[in-house]
Amino acid sequence: MTERTIVLLRHAKAERPAGTADIDRPLTARGHADAAAVGAWLHRRDLLPAEVICSPSKRTRQTWHGVALALGGSGPEVRYEPMVYGGTARDLLDLIRGAAGDAGTVLVIGHNPTISDLSGLLDPVAMRDSDGLRTSGLAVHRFEGAWADIEPGKAALADTHTARG
Repeated sequence: MTERTIVLLRHAKAERPAGTADIDRPLTARGHADAAAVGAWLHRRDLLPAEVICSPSKRTRQTWHGVALALGGSGPEVRYEPMVYGGTARDLLDLIRGAAGDAGTVLVIGHNPTISDLSGLLDPVAMRDSDGLRTSGLAVHRFEGAWADIEPGKAALADTHTARG
């Protein structure tokens, strides 16, 4: 069997400018620094994504940009999926099931509460913060098998981290 890794990332700290639609909210200066810190943390642990599934919001796209730069500036193609912005944890799980068969690590960049709900769906018994993932918070899950076969409760929480730049 093949070990797979799912890295769930809540976007970095975002601004709330008046009159700006939620989907268009940009990162703060701290958010940009934190996104780079996420990339550095992933790099140190050799958690290099073979596939990235990202919300199309401005703050998640900017988070990925900061992560990618810290990983060396190049990386896999990103799937910008509207379901990551507005879907449920089960919708995100369905997106993960569609990952390429040769991908060892999939990174999902999204929003709360859905990204934290997905972590809980993957491993319901793991200890977590009652508020879910913080901005720039990561949850690393592992399981054995094919992406298409991932089910709720079958991907153990292996690590968590909140990156700060």
